[in-house]
Amino acid sequence: MFILTEFKSGGVYAVSNILTDQKTVQVFEKKDDADRYLMLLESNDYPDKLEVLEVDQDVVAINCSKFGYEYTVISPDDFVIPPL
Repeated sequence: MFILTEFKSGGVYAVSNILTDQKTVQVFEKKDDADRYLMLLESNDYPDKLEVLEVDQDVVAINCSKFGYEYTVISPDDFVIPPL
Protein backbone atom coordinates (compact mmCIF):
# COMPACT_ATOMS: atom_id res chain seq x y z
CA MET A 1 0.00 0.00 0.00
CA PHE A 2 1.17 3.53 -0.74
CA ILE A 3 0.41 7.04 0.50
CA LEU A 4 1.67 10.51 -0.31
CA THR A 5 3.73 12.32 2.30
CA GLU A 6 5.28 15.76 2.52
CA PHE A 7 8.97 15.52 1.70
CA LYS A 8 10.24 17.83 4.47
CA SER A 9 7.92 17.11 7.40
CA GLY A 10 6.76 13.58 6.60
CA GLY A 11 3.16 14.72 7.06
CA VAL A 12 0.57 12.64 5.25
CA TYR A 13 -1.32 14.14 2.31
CA ALA A 14 -5.09 14.10 2.87
CA VAL A 15 -8.01 15.37 0.82
CA SER A 16 -10.44 17.69 2.59
CA ASN A 17 -14.21 17.30 2.21
CA ILE A 18 -15.47 20.89 2.05
CA LEU A 19 -18.96 19.87 3.19
CA THR A 20 -17.96 17.98 6.34
CA ASP A 21 -14.47 19.44 6.94
CA GLN A 22 -13.30 15.81 7.27
CA LYS A 23 -9.87 14.85 5.92
CA THR A 24 -9.34 11.56 4.11
CA VAL A 25 -6.02 9.84 3.50
CA GLN A 26 -5.87 8.03 0.18
CA VAL A 27 -4.15 4.63 0.38
CA PHE A 28 -3.21 3.33 -3.06
CA GLU A 29 -2.92 -0.42 -3.65
CA LYS A 30 -0.48 0.10 -6.53
CA LYS A 31 2.59 2.35 -6.56
CA ASP A 32 1.95 3.31 -10.19
CA ASP A 33 -1.41 4.79 -9.21
CA ALA A 34 0.14 6.78 -6.36
CA ASP A 35 2.86 8.04 -8.72
CA ARG A 36 0.23 9.06 -11.29
CA TYR A 37 -1.81 10.93 -8.66
CA LEU A 38 1.35 12.71 -7.50
CA MET A 39 2.08 13.79 -11.09
CA LEU A 40 -1.46 15.18 -11.37
CA LEU A 41 -0.96 17.17 -8.16
CA GLU A 42 2.35 18.54 -9.43
CA SER A 43 0.79 19.51 -12.76
CA ASN A 44 -1.87 21.45 -10.78
CA ASP A 45 0.97 23.35 -9.01
CA TYR A 46 0.43 21.74 -5.62
CA PRO A 47 2.58 23.92 -3.31
CA ASP A 48 4.31 21.21 -1.23
CA LYS A 49 6.88 18.68 -2.41
CA LEU A 50 5.38 15.23 -1.91
CA GLU A 51 6.74 11.72 -2.24
CA VAL A 52 5.24 8.24 -2.42
CA LEU A 53 5.76 6.12 0.70
CA GLU A 54 5.06 2.41 1.10
CA VAL A 55 3.03 1.71 4.26
CA ASP A 56 1.10 -0.99 6.05
CA GLN A 57 -2.65 -0.41 5.81
CA ASP A 58 -3.13 -1.25 9.50
CA VAL A 59 -0.68 1.49 10.51
CA VAL A 60 -2.60 4.00 8.39
CA ALA A 61 -5.90 2.90 9.96
CA ILE A 62 -4.53 3.25 13.50
CA ASN A 63 -3.03 6.69 12.84
CA CYS A 64 -6.15 7.96 11.07
CA SER A 65 -8.26 6.88 14.03
CA LYS A 66 -5.85 8.53 16.44
CA PHE A 67 -5.84 11.88 14.60
CA GLY A 68 -9.50 11.96 13.51
CA TYR A 69 -8.95 11.32 9.81
CA GLU A 70 -10.77 8.96 7.49
CA TYR A 71 -8.96 6.77 4.98
CA THR A 72 -9.93 5.11 1.77
CA VAL A 73 -8.24 2.40 -0.26
CA ILE A 74 -7.78 3.24 -3.93
CA SER A 75 -7.80 0.09 -6.06
CA PRO A 76 -6.42 -0.11 -9.61
CA ASP A 77 -10.02 0.02 -10.90
CA ASP A 78 -10.73 3.37 -9.18
CA PHE A 79 -10.42 6.67 -10.99
CA VAL A 80 -9.41 9.55 -8.76
CA ILE A 81 -8.23 13.04 -9.62
CA PRO A 82 -6.92 15.68 -7.24
CA PRO A 83 -9.20 18.53 -6.24
CA LEU A 84 -8.46 21.88 -7.82
